[in-house]
Amino acid sequence: MFAVIHRPKHDDWTLPKGKLDPDETEPDAALREVEEETGIRCRLDRELGSVAYVDGEGRDKTVRYWLMTPHAGSVAEFSPTDEVDEIRWLDFDHAARLLSYDRDREVLLAAVEADPASGDRRPGG
Repeated sequence: MFAVIHRPKHDDWTLPKGKLDPDETEPDAALREVEEETGIRCRLDRELGSVAYVDGEGRDKTVRYWLMTPHAGSVAEFSPTDEVDEIRWLDFDHAARLLSYDRDREVLLAAVEADPASGDRRPGG
């Protein structure tokens, strides 16, 4: 199952992601951002890759994606915020259809191609 989040500011569905703070490692940033956005504490399984793009203001952006497993009981801690108001745990097909951006679908596909069992993990496992 994959976590797909809704961001009301942009009215889009994305994979969880975030920004790197100064003096922070990319793995630490990934764990922090997912917990800040969703309230869900996770452990990193592996990096899925990165996507580079230009945002709406013409800035170059790179986002690194990680396969994570939520800690037991952590999934129940989600509370909607102004940044993320909904989270859904979906299998690959449903997640791919819901995601707003091709770059997120490409990351999801790469995860499943590299490890077909990656989509079989259940939240809180």
